[in-house]
Parts: sequence; structure tokens; C-alpha cells
Amino acid sequence: MPADDPEGGAAPGTMGDVPVYGLSANDPDGRLIDRGGVSEADIAQITGLMQALGALRDEEDRFARASEEYMNLGRTDMRALHFLIVAENLGRVVTAAALAAHLQITSASTTKLLDRLERAGHITRSPHPSDRRALAVRVTAQTRRVATATVGVYQARRFRAAARLTSAEREVVTRFLRDMTDELAAGDAPAPESAGSARRDA
Repeated sequence: MPADDPEGGAAPGTMGDVPVYGLSANDPDGRLIDRGGVSEADIAQITGLMQALGALRDEEDRFARASEEYMNLGRTDMRALHFLIVAENLGRVVTAAALAAHLQITSASTTKLLDRLERAGHITRSPHPSDRRALAVRVTAQTRRVATATVGVYQARRFRAAARLTSAEREVVTRFLRDMTDELAAGDAPAPESAGSARRDA
């Protein structure tokens, strides 16, 4: 049985009997990852971990698409509503500027987004309680109920999975996820010319 497929069969993150996140499948020539000092058992275990992450990402994407279709909203719209609900839970008033900063989009794009959400009955804009120059943006009660019944329930499932771990296991998982985030953030996205060079080298 291949080291990259420790359990065999079509496990999550596989394509038939091909582990799509396996090291040998993605880096057969060792051009990306130095195998020195990494045992076959470690490679198999890391591959299993990558397959589990891939399966989680696939499920997250599937649910996100289903939620977006159910509420007839795009991903940025859903992120905006989530931010508004969390802010309201914390007793904070959200302005268009605060929303733009959270979503990392321009003020013009934020205005279009809010216009779209308001027309669809998802948010309201009213005078800010302490800033005359700004408007307070709030999610409507109906949209809040729908979001709680869909995205909220899904978030509760994540919590239950985390609650089943021991305290020590959560520390390890948290450290791993933060380390992976830092590792990914440390590298720049491939430049267009680099991608073209890669295609020519292939």
C-alpha cells in the first residue's frame, strides 16, 4: 500500500484511490518539499492530515454555496451580515466605514453592497446614535433569524467538534492551525509572470 494512502480506498481528500493531497502525488520529484529527515510513516501521517483538511475545506465550500443560494446572496454579502450580527450581539454600532474595513473593500463597493442588501430587506440604515456624520447599519430581524437557523447552526456544529477534544488536544490543533496560517501568509501569491514561466517549464 502506498505511503501516501495509509488507509487505502477512497478516503476524504482522495480521487478514487488517488490521494489528491498526497506528497508523492503533488511533489513527485521533491522540487517543493525536502524529504530529508522525514520518515515514510511521518509522510503517511501528514498526508492523512492534509486529506482531512481538504475534506473540511470541501465541506465548508459546499455549505457556503448552499447558504448563499438559500439566501440568494454572494460570499461578501454573507460575510457582511455575519459581521453585523456579531457586532449587534456585542452591543456595537456598525458604520459603513467599519464594514468596509472588515471586508477590506472600497467605500464605493461598500455603498453598492449596502444598497443591494437594503433593497433585499436584509439590512437597515438609520442615524447613528452618537455620530451625526455616519449612519448605523443593522441587520433586519428576519434575516437574523434565517442566518441563525443556517449559518448559526453550522457554527454550533464546529463548536461541538472542538468541545469533544481534550484541553491539550485543542492546544495542539490551535497551534497547528495558527502555524499553518502564518506559513501561508509568509509567502507572496505567485506573480502572473511566474505562473507563465511555470507553464513554459512544464
